[in-house]
Order: sequence, then C-alpha cells, then structure tokens
Amino acid sequence: MKANVGGIDRILRIIIGLVLIGLAATGTVGWWGWLGIVPLATGLAGWCPPYAMLGLSTCRMRPKA
Repeated sequence: MKANVGGIDRILRIIIGLVLIGLAATGTVGWWGWLGIVPLATGLAGWCPPYAMLGLSTCRMRPKA
C-alpha cells in the first residue's frame, strides 16, 4: 500500500472521525456516527482505497534525486 492521503487531508480525516465517534458515543447522533471509524482509519493509515482505485493522491510530490 503506497500512501495516498497527505498532510491536511490526514488531519481533517482524523478530526472528523473522532468528532463523529464522540457524537455517536454520547448519543448526540444516531448509529451512523460510528461511520467515523472509516475516516479515522484512513487518516491514521495514510491510505484510502477509493483514492487508490481512482488513481488520486493528496500526498506532496517528492522531487526525484
């Protein structure tokens, strides 16, 4: 698995995931809040399956040496 989720994208996924899980745990939102596990996992792993299938990447391009 080659990383395809970069800096700001990773941070936003982790924050959104934690917020959704927190809201679900407190009963503020319904069961769908537990879907926050998905953005949290992809943010922590740095890899997103739909990005891989579509050939997308938000990682910074590294100059070739």
